[in-house]
Amino acid sequence: MKPLRIGVVGLGVISRFYLDAFPGLPTLELVAVCDLREDALAPHRAAGLPCYPDHRRMLAETELDAIVVNVPNDAHAAVCRDALEAGVAVCVEKPLALHLADGRALTELAVSGGSVLFTAFHRRYNDNVLGLLRSLPEAAAVESVTVRYLEKIEEHVGQDRWYLDPERCGGGCVADNGPNAFDVVRLFLGELTVESAEVVRDGEGVDRQARVELRSAGGVPATVELDWSYPHGEAKDVTVRLKDGTEHHADMLAGHDAFKSSLKHEYVGVLQEFEQAVRAGTDASRAGLAMLELVDATYRTERTEQTGRTGRTGRTGRSERTEAVT
Repeated sequence: MKPLRIGVVGLGVISRFYLDAFPGLPTLELVAVCDLREDALAPHRAAGLPCYPDHRRMLAETELDAIVVNVPNDAHAAVCRDALEAGVAVCVEKPLALHLADGRALTELAVSGGSVLFTAFHRRYNDNVLGLLRSLPEAAAVESVTVRYLEKIEEHVGQDRWYLDPERCGGGCVADNGPNAFDVVRLFLGELTVESAEVVRDGEGVDRQARVELRSAGGVPATVELDWSYPHGEAKDVTVRLKDGTEHHADMLAGHDAFKSSLKHEYVGVLQEFEQAVRAGTDASRAGLAMLELVDATYRTERTEQTGRTGRTGRTGRSERTEAVT
């Protein structure tokens, strides 16, 4: 089998998990990397890997089957659009885009052009989550699902300080961690809608905590708890309550004791499923758009509920462009 030729755009904090996965995946070949920072490119240049400061040059000058997009959230849409227009498959870090309108436009572009647009939700490949999913009886037996995604964000971002800028991140914990948590719920329950949302922001407009109530198409309720100011390290887990009263639990971090070590096997899963979609020509766009819809609905629901309580809207941490879209 001829390896897929892949370029990585963006060498931030998450990129190392993609890069570390390639040696164990012989049907994928890393052929180029791209970043605005020469210091980020330097070790790859020294290793003889083609390096680019501009993703458009990389797309034009390198024969690529696909790219991994790992740039700040506010640049996702532009890089994805350029790749899709060049006929190159895309694996983009969540969220698909900063704004719902951009996500819809990218999905339409991918579908109309027959290109793969795949959003990476790494927690759906977590071994403990998948073990829980396999252990459950039929979906009709589920009474409720709760997902907790709690961390102190400053411990996770490294030099990628753009996470703390709501204009670049898209908000805060809802915009960035919300998609991973929502996707875990969707893995168990299918399509979801937002029922209610409570969001707490800091003085800079960054949402630091949120509690979002969801409901599946089959009427099963779910709760997502998000926290970027969690004082006890991190807690990331899923609890499924069955109609017989029993509770079943998966700790996403169990067995992965080193900081961020759970991501190693998860990103292998991301690239494996992406490869399957590319080789099969599968339309993989729905998950990314669905999570962007839930993020958008969370912010809209929270604004509506806040207006009902106070008679006015409060700060959302979302740009005026997002307000216009929603």
